[in-house]
Amino acid sequence: AAAEEAVQQRTLLYDRGGEEHYNVVSAFIKSMRASDPDAAVYWLARMLEAGEDVRFVVRRLVIFCAEDVGNADPQALQLAIAALHAVELVGLPEGTLPLTQAVTYAALAPKSNAALTTYAKAREAALRHGALPVPKHLRNAPTRLMKELGYGAGYQYPHDFEGHVTPQSGLPDALRTERFYEPSGEGHEAKLRARLAELIALRAPREPGEDG
Repeated sequence: AAAEEAVQQRTLLYDRGGEEHYNVVSAFIKSMRASDPDAAVYWLARMLEAGEDVRFVVRRLVIFCAEDVGNADPQALQLAIAALHAVELVGLPEGTLPLTQAVTYAALAPKSNAALTTYAKAREAALRHGALPVPKHLRNAPTRLMKELGYGAGYQYPHDFEGHVTPQSGLPDALRTERFYEPSGEGHEAKLRARLAELIALRAPREPGEDG
């Protein structure tokens, strides 16, 4: 009887090392990116019911929350990490519940890929310019000689300034005008965009004799 029932059930086509594996994973990620929770959960079920390693699924979810949601909704990444701990704590099948909660939340969250583009720009600048010297005001000065060489000289302690912000830049001189992080206008990142605009204006180089 058990054999007859097994024969009647449809087998989910899913080769963990083959093409269908990557197709289903791709569909899962792209459904969340398209803000389609129904499709995302369907592909989630396809993976889990076919025997996919749940840790692989959660890893993909964590990456997605940083890559495609980011600071537009920072809670998404926290929920993905919480789902990881929950799955490790209760296992399957109950672990599908916190995982589904995190997947549907991520799918419906506002989207931003600023983390991806920001690191790409910073990486390109680092590789293009090489090992630019650390500005002296940011250097550590644990010895007397280092202090005599000017290490740490002129450093402005932010907590001594109004708003806990100084006009001092942390970038090497050759990169002072570079902009790596460009927040989107989505979700929480809209607030970060406005905040960053204020800081950029504060740190903008001023002409000699210019007020401010």
